Amino acid sequence: MKFARIVFVIAGVWGIVVITPLYFLHDVTGQPYAAPTLYPHFFYGFLSVTMAWQIAFLVIASNPVRFRPLIIPTIVEKAGYVISVAVLYSHGRISPAEASTAVPDCLLGILFVAAFVKTGALVTKA
Repeated sequence: MKFARIVFVIAGVWGIVVITPLYFLHDVTGQPYAAPTLYPHFFYGFLSVTMAWQIAFLVIASNPVRFRPLIIPTIVEKAGYVISVAVLYSHGRISPAEASTAVPDCLLGILFVAAFVKTGALVTKA
């Protein structure tokens, strides 16, 4: 259970640290692409949903065995981003630098799978 707690605390804190500045950097994110001010409902909606997941990671960290079923959507969330980025990169729609943004999510996704497996062993013992 300690492993899962550490993984989900790191994931939640990391996500909050990375996502929070985006609320204030809409001008920077709008330089290589269309400015987020052209689609603010998608931009801020994405940030809000993403921030909600960071909080969910911290909730899971509070008791990984109890919240074990919620680990499944966390794996899907990470895999969805990694797969999307891989497909975009394979089609030449994003640069290698842009594709590298999926590396932390890939690592966390692997750790989420490990946490799910490890907490399953605890559930069967109880």
